[in-house]
Amino acid sequence: MKIQEQNIYEALQDIVPQDRVQGLHIDGQGNVLFSIVIDSAQKNQQGTKMEDLRQKAESSVYGLQGVGKVTAILTAEKPAQADPHGMGKNPKLKLPIKKIIAVASGKGGVGKSTVAVNLAAALAKGGKGVGLLDADIYGPSVPRLTGLPYKKPNMTEDKQLIPFEAHGLKVMSIGFMVDQNTPMIWRGPMVQTAIYQMLRDVDWASEEKPLDILVIDLPPGTGDAQLTIAQKIDVDGAIIVSTPQDLALIDAVKAIEMFNKTNVPILGLIENMSTHICSNCGHEDHIFGSGTIETEAKKRDVSYLGAIPLESSIRENSDAGKLSGNLAYEEISSKILSSLHGQ
Repeated sequence: MKIQEQNIYEALQDIVPQDRVQGLHIDGQGNVLFSIVIDSAQKNQQGTKMEDLRQKAESSVYGLQGVGKVTAILTAEKPAQADPHGMGKNPKLKLPIKKIIAVASGKGGVGKSTVAVNLAAALAKGGKGVGLLDADIYGPSVPRLTGLPYKKPNMTEDKQLIPFEAHGLKVMSIGFMVDQNTPMIWRGPMVQTAIYQMLRDVDWASEEKPLDILVIDLPPGTGDAQLTIAQKIDVDGAIIVSTPQDLALIDAVKAIEMFNKTNVPILGLIENMSTHICSNCGHEDHIFGSGTIETEAKKRDVSYLGAIPLESSIRENSDAGKLSGNLAYEEISSKILSSLHGQ
């Protein structure tokens, strides 16, 4: 018997309210992971009692048929701060852009930026005016992936940065404005301000001739960059990229939950590095696993946009600043356009 999320919630209903159970994830072996959100004051004043609650929750779920390992984590709910990073003074932006798409991942190293670049280029092939914003402040890779120089862009008379162009895209990245070997040792408020300025102070388009689509390559995780994008512009949808392995999928689920909490629609999930075909014998090998992304998409009632193979040519072209040439990107871009038109 395969365990379902509803079974978990039912087992916990007499122990902890469902709205206090977050990040519930069940992997292919029936292992269960979830967080129990508690008040920070409760954690400090009743530490032993809260630990008893956690253990009781684990035991209750562990008793269900089909469950393997159970891990419950206590998460303290901190009192809300009015404006901890001082971003309240910056109003929500109204940009001359018809549709804005965020490409995200919960975990680094899953090929998200490569996917973002190739998807943006595929969208532009259909005659759309497309921009690409590299919002990864700490690890900007879009300049390398697009073959553009690491140099500061020119400015208009209105003091707006003029984006570079590559593969039919308008491209902007913090990587153009800093030395590529210099680490960005910035705290959260500086990251938020930088992203806000790259949205506001870049000559993406005009009110008379707006940009059709802006693709934003977000950094991995669920931090300051993601919150800035979700709160300061109207995002039409997010695309989650993950490899099929359980470790990456756990973090991808966190990214889905974050966008749900910030009211950003999920356009779908992409399975990257899905399968490898041996160039010598033609054997197909699912190095990172198989089927987990599609299964998760069905479970969460979101679209499974497709799979992109693990190919050396994609890596070689990416390092050289070229497009991958894989038809999967064009097929996925068609699904994305259909989804956007359906909104």
